[in-house]
Amino acid sequence: MRKLLAWISYFSLFIILTIVTQIGGIVLLFSSIISNLIHKQFRFKKSIVFLSCYLITTIVVVPVLAPFFGREKVIHSDYVSPTTFATVILNRNYVKPELNELLRNVADRIANDRIHIKYLDANFPFLDGFPLIPHLSHSDGKKIDISFVYSEPGQSIDSKKKKSLSGYGVFEGPKTHEVNQIEACRKRGYWQYDFPKYLTFGTINNELKFSDVLNVKLIQSFLTEPNLGKIFIEPHLKKRLRLEHEKIRFHGCQSVRHDDHLHIQL
Repeated sequence: MRKLLAWISYFSLFIILTIVTQIGGIVLLFSSIISNLIHKQFRFKKSIVFLSCYLITTIVVVPVLAPFFGREKVIHSDYVSPTTFATVILNRNYVKPELNELLRNVADRIANDRIHIKYLDANFPFLDGFPLIPHLSHSDGKKIDISFVYSEPGQSIDSKKKKSLSGYGVFEGPKTHEVNQIEACRKRGYWQYDFPKYLTFGTINNELKFSDVLNVKLIQSFLTEPNLGKIFIEPHLKKRLRLEHEKIRFHGCQSVRHDDHLHIQL
């Protein structure tokens, strides 16, 4: 019975690691073999071997293999960086080269406004169609989520700070006179629509304010790119910011609300 429970636990861990990081399950199998080959016993041996193998694979191996699948890491610069380093560690920072070029062009264009592109989940490094849970469409290297731009009280420039540890789940909700798509979707039975509020992993920087001016500049910069396919944003923010471009779309009730980030895709 104990052996059966151990196998169930191991299989469950394999599934979880694969869902969260794509490569974690395979690394778990590989590290188990290596751990068994190390005859010396020491505390937390299996965990240390797994973490070592995972980091080496993530940092060294995956970036070399990803281009064979048409993807590469998001290129970091002074004006493009992850909202949280967990995105990089979990291998959720891979895109097609065309999307990297788009990000670079936008970053160059908005540098004079001192707006930083802080990105969230993009795609896994391998295999079109492999789901990036909880997202519905981040499976082909063509999508990336971008954090909104916030400003600190009394400052006219943007801030690199965000309002949650994960970058998701702190919403710029509709005001009383604005369309409330969130409530409309929930009334239609789409219970998951505001589920990201449970994925903040902690709220921070409550003093930050959503910047209408800077977010409009950011969005308009994306809209000038010919390779841009769509931008998803919540309807009340689209109207509030007076964004009428045909490429700015509503994502549908089957998704989750987009008033905590922008969804950009080729």
